[in-house]
Amino acid sequence: MTSSSALPAGWTPAPAGYKHVVSVSIGSSKRNAREELEVLGQKLILERIGTDGDMEKAAQLFRELDGKVDAFGLGGTDLYIIAGDKKYSFRDIVKLCSNAKQTPILDGSGLKHTLEREAIRQLDPHIHWKNTRTLMVAAVDRFGMAEELAQSGADVLYGDLIFSLGLPVPLRTIGALRNVAHTLLPVLTLLPFKWFYPTGDKQDKEVKGTGSNYYAWADVLAGDFLYIRRYAPKDLKGKVILTNTTTPADLEWAKASGVKEMITTTPRIGGRSFGTNVMEAFFVALSGKKEALTEAEYLDYIRKIGFKPEITALNP
Repeated sequence: MTSSSALPAGWTPAPAGYKHVVSVSIGSSKRNAREELEVLGQKLILERIGTDGDMEKAAQLFRELDGKVDAFGLGGTDLYIIAGDKKYSFRDIVKLCSNAKQTPILDGSGLKHTLEREAIRQLDPHIHWKNTRTLMVAAVDRFGMAEELAQSGADVLYGDLIFSLGLPVPLRTIGALRNVAHTLLPVLTLLPFKWFYPTGDKQDKEVKGTGSNYYAWADVLAGDFLYIRRYAPKDLKGKVILTNTTTPADLEWAKASGVKEMITTTPRIGGRSFGTNVMEAFFVALSGKKEALTEAEYLDYIRKIGFKPEITALNP
C-alpha cells in the first residue's frame, strides 16, 4: 500500500475462496476488528475499520476497496432511517456512499427491520415483555425493534426527543414516535449526521445527568450501545441491556456498572458482537448478490444459520 492509503498498516485482502466484508465506520478506530468464520460451507472475513469521525478517510476507503471486497457495511451512521412505511436519508451520508460504484453498501436498516423484530419475539420467554419497563434511548433508527416492543406489550419509553434533541418530552406510544419521525426527519436529515450521533472520540465521552431518572425507571435499556452508554448514570444495578455491537471492553464497563445481563441480537464472533451493518453485509456477501436482500431473504438466512440473541450474565 502507498503512504496515501487510508487502509490500516499491514492490511491484507481476504485469501482466495473467502468472501470479504468490510465495515467502513465513522466511529472510533479503537473498536476495529477482523474475524474469520465459516458459515454454510463458505469461509468469510468480517472486518471493521473506523475512521475516528473523518468522513474523507471513509470516502477514500470506499474508493480504495470498491470492487475488491464482496460487501461494505456502513458503520457509525445510517444511510436510511425507516419509520413505518417511509424511508429517510441523511444527505451527507448519501454523498459519502456515492464513492462506492461496484460493491454494495449495507447500513443495517434491513436487519433492524427483520433480525431485531425476530430477536424481540425469541426473547419473550426469557424477558416476559408484557408490562416490562423498557427505555429506548433512541428509537427512530431501530423502528423495527420499537414497533415489536410495542406489539409485545412492553411498557416502552422512547427517548429520542430527550436524548437526541435535548427536549424533556418522553414519547410513550409507537404512534407518538411515528408522528415525531414523520414530522422531524424530513428536516433533520438535511443536517450533518454528527449533530445527532457521536462520532470519533465523542463516542467515548459520557453525558451525565441527562435523563438519568428514565434510566432509573427502566428494567431494560434497548437500542444502540454507544447511545445507551453515553447517557447512562453510574449505577445500572439489575438492568438488562438489549443491544447489538459490543466489545470485551463494553462488557467490562457494563459489569462494573452493575448490569445484570447483556443481550445482543446477534451472536458473538471472536469475543465481540458486530453491528447490524456488518451482519447485513455478511448476508449479502453470503448470497452472492450485489444489492440488499428482501426481508424474506434475510429471515430465511437468519433461520437457516440459526442466529439467535446471545445472553451474557454479568451480575446474576
